[in-house]
Amino acid sequence: MTRLLIDAHALVWWLNGDSRLSDQAREVIQRAEEPLVGAGTVTEIAIKQSIRKLLVDAEWPEEVQADGIQLLGIAWPHVAHLRDLPFVEISGRVHRDPFDRLLVAQALTERIPIVTRDPAVAAYGVPVLW
Repeated sequence: MTRLLIDAHALVWWLNGDSRLSDQAREVIQRAEEPLVGAGTVTEIAIKQSIRKLLVDAEWPEEVQADGIQLLGIAWPHVAHLRDLPFVEISGRVHRDPFDRLLVAQALTERIPIVTRDPAVAAYGVPVLW
């Protein structure tokens, strides 16, 4: 079974048909048997939408579900992995983004790759598809 997690920017670009989503990323999302979006990721999108930092259709949650993308909730093993996740340094700065860190913890716990072009996520050693 092909499972994968989709990062926020990849999900938004997927929904918008944005050319910034690589052809490979688009293909792996389309072919995935179980495409997932993390609870932290949908929370991040909703927060950014509510403060007008991100423009997405109001019906984006329904669109995600209609595309067969399922929600990966936060389970206790994810929390334990997040607690023990080391902080990585990116370009001389410690990466502290809580949404990225939760996504990484979920991917490492579930042993699934993340669809992202974010080098900070890749720095944690999680498999990345792009």
